[in-house]
Amino acid sequence: MGFFAQLEKRIRDIGSLVCVGIDPRPDDLPESSIDGLRRYCFELIDAVGRSVAAFKPNSAFFEAFGPDGMAVLRDVVGHVADEIPVILDAKRGDIASTADAYAHAAFGEFGADAITVNPYLGRDSIEPFCGNPDHGIFLLCKTSNPGAADFQDLPTGPENAPLFEHVARQAQSWNKQDNVGLVVGATQVEALRRVRDIAPTLWFLSPGVGAQGANLDEALSAGLRRDGSGMLINVSRSVARAADPAAEVARLNDEIHRVRAAITPTHREPAAETFTPLQRRVADALLDIDCVRFGTFTLKSGLESPIYVDLRRLIGHPRVLHDAAATYRPMLEQLPFDHLAALPYAAMPIATAIGLQMHASLVYPRKESKSYGTAANVEGVYAAGDRAVVIDDVATTGSSKVEGIEKLATVGLNVRDIVVLIDRQSGARESLANAGYTMHAVFTLTDLLDHWDRTGRVASDHIAAARKFIDATSPTT
Repeated sequence: MGFFAQLEKRIRDIGSLVCVGIDPRPDDLPESSIDGLRRYCFELIDAVGRSVAAFKPNSAFFEAFGPDGMAVLRDVVGHVADEIPVILDAKRGDIASTADAYAHAAFGEFGADAITVNPYLGRDSIEPFCGNPDHGIFLLCKTSNPGAADFQDLPTGPENAPLFEHVARQAQSWNKQDNVGLVVGATQVEALRRVRDIAPTLWFLSPGVGAQGANLDEALSAGLRRDGSGMLINVSRSVARAADPAAEVARLNDEIHRVRAAITPTHREPAAETFTPLQRRVADALLDIDCVRFGTFTLKSGLESPIYVDLRRLIGHPRVLHDAAATYRPMLEQLPFDHLAALPYAAMPIATAIGLQMHASLVYPRKESKSYGTAANVEGVYAAGDRAVVIDDVATTGSSKVEGIEKLATVGLNVRDIVVLIDRQSGARESLANAGYTMHAVFTLTDLLDHWDRTGRVASDHIAAARKFIDATSPTT
């Protein structure tokens, strides 16, 4: 089980987003000795372990006791129950063999499940920490201390975006194994909001609630994903110094539940089957021929997605292509049009198959204008004023649809409707509506996930990850 899968299972099991920091300050210890250090940490773990999502021991407070203190750190990690993730707060950052050694120490010698890492030295400095998906890392992005702005807010790149936003974007591209998160302080509410926009699916580790004075409601509202998760609220002194640490954690859990309930869409079970026999056959075939795959994929937008749709593979499976084309027909029969307009390239074989079945005329806008012959931008037989319905394979943001429609308009073709096989529910329908067009989809991604969930065709963890991604990126949730 990968690190974030382990973390999410823990959160589902107990319903908590609280991470308790273990920061054994000398003044808090029952006695200033190694035994006092060990007893303090063990008692804190025993007091709150049943109701927290994770623990975060801070290496510095153990290092201050020398070699014996580091031995206690290993004992502390070992004292935490196996089902509770442990994040080592060490803020490591170095290159080559040094980074390898730090990673071996954190995960091998001390047995931590994750570690905080400083990304300042670049990608090669974090690779040793995230090479194994069982181990997680939280990159320092926007920290909770007052001096964070000294460097983290410096403008970078052609858009002069602050450095912490660049870190968030890099984290997206580095998250190849779903084990990269970000440290974003709960005291930095506007930064939380901006980073969440950049990284809608990544996990945040957010210190600052409690002694540092962060507003819990504001932090959660800004940093939670749209599924009401994706954020660990780290508390240290306010729990450790409470008269009853368990009661303080319970209070925090209640507060977090209240905010999550206010902003999280109600979970629903898969809807009842509404697919026709033809749609069911196509939905299952898309899995069989790998037109839909599950894992970790980088989309054109730069987002990391747990599901990938590649309908170009239909051309290698004529029967599935025929059936997929047939699923468009009921919608098209309700629309007025003179021509099918295929957007290159993935939709062209689909539209050709539709045209053959419906005996419909086909046109298509060229990606590049011809520099010879007729120099046409749009191929086919048509007249100015004709109506065209756009055919495409998948809808994500809708931008490529608008580009194609603009080319069709240059030769006088009128477009009002777009029909796709799959709507990824990432904003295309809304953006096209704003531009004056109506999009129709044979399937939404949610429809397909519900079908595969009901029929057991896809593992439940893949279904959950894909639904979470839709919740996090859909403009309507």
